[in-house]
Amino acid sequence: MNYDDATTIFEAIKTKESQLKHDVVLCAIRYARIRTDWRLLAIHERKALDPSRTAAHNALIDATNILSRAMAKAGENTTWRRQLGEERMEIGDWACHVHAYLGIQAR
Repeated sequence: MNYDDATTIFEAIKTKESQLKHDVVLCAIRYARIRTDWRLLAIHERKALDPSRTAAHNALIDATNILSRAMAKAGENTTWRRQLGEERMEIGDWACHVHAYLGIQAR
């Protein structure tokens, strides 16, 4: 996932505020933080963190799927979800881009 694609997807989901969109962003931020922490840990610490990292990743994927279904039901554009894809690593990368994007915007 590159920055431009990640930004396009993020912009597509934040066009109209809703609790479900907010939930996706919170899940992305949470997963990205855990992923960063995981990278900095020793192997034995990574093993201890793996279950919560996987749970956060699953929650992110679930949140994107729930949002996509709700948007489709409301007649909103859901091409962002197809662009995001189904590959776990790509979805995780997208979460890291969202985290970075928001962090830079907050300056």
